[in-house]
Amino acid sequence: MKDVARFIDQSIEKLKKEIEGTAIIACSGGVDSTTAAVLVNKAIGERLVTVFVDTGYLRKGESEHVQDLLGNMGLNLHFVDASNEFFKALRGVSEPERKRKIIGNLFIKVFEREAGKVKADTLIQGTIAPDWIESGGALRDTIKSHHNVGGLPEKMKMKLVEPLRDLYKDEVRKVARHLGLEIAEKQPFPGPGLAVRVLGEATRERTGILREACAIVEEEIESAAESGECEIPWQYFAVLLPVKSVGVRGDVRAYGETVVIRAVGSLDGMTASASPLPYQLLERISVHITNTIGEVVRVVYDVTHKPPGTIEWE
Repeated sequence: MKDVARFIDQSIEKLKKEIEGTAIIACSGGVDSTTAAVLVNKAIGERLVTVFVDTGYLRKGESEHVQDLLGNMGLNLHFVDASNEFFKALRGVSEPERKRKIIGNLFIKVFEREAGKVKADTLIQGTIAPDWIESGGALRDTIKSHHNVGGLPEKMKMKLVEPLRDLYKDEVRKVARHLGLEIAEKQPFPGPGLAVRVLGEATRERTGILREACAIVEEEIESAAESGECEIPWQYFAVLLPVKSVGVRGDVRAYGETVVIRAVGSLDGMTASASPLPYQLLERISVHITNTIGEVVRVVYDVTHKPPGTIEWE
């Protein structure tokens, strides 16, 4: 993208013509959906209903933070707590593609329900190029179905508008910076949330364990970067494996959970390199997690690049 200001102006004019009535957008508070929401808001104002859904798979404190963030942007914000619905829908589900498609379909159902309340006829999504590229189609292999692509129902009742569809992550950040959004440098977070970082069944209990582990990983890495011990990675988080191992708690045998530390550097998310975090930092994270979360007895570090791996484990 050579001219960010021109892209913004052209997008706003195009959106004014595309959207006739009331539009609705799912906004997670991440870079993509928030940037899309701000662009559409500039085009149609109060006719955009911004919906923030708490799926139960958000990070620690994220629900409160995002509500404050979006509210302060002057968006017409509606908050929906659908956590019970999502946990019920994913009960007994372990296969990653099924998770993503179930989540995508349920997202649309929630939006259609909210859309009915405000009589919206257009669905806005913050889909970007890697989402539809990795979701496959035509001659492309399916790497993983992104919930905003692979989860869309075939007969969706609303018109779909995706203002960022042809942009890559670094380009979306440029747009966000130009718009003066504080989320411009925010690390990516998957649309399905912690559901695809809890490998195996993403129960309420196992998600709670991972939520605490993710918070510790973020806290320790951000503190280390602030003190100059390391550079802040492009993305950094924890993963909960469906594998238990033997450990020791005091003098007692324990059979507990395994957490993975994942940190990568990237430009656009299409490729990524494992971040070389200092050993002392990894040790602090491990000690912090095992001392704080009683269910965890083992912490490991993922040094896989993309490719052959992906950034997220599911």
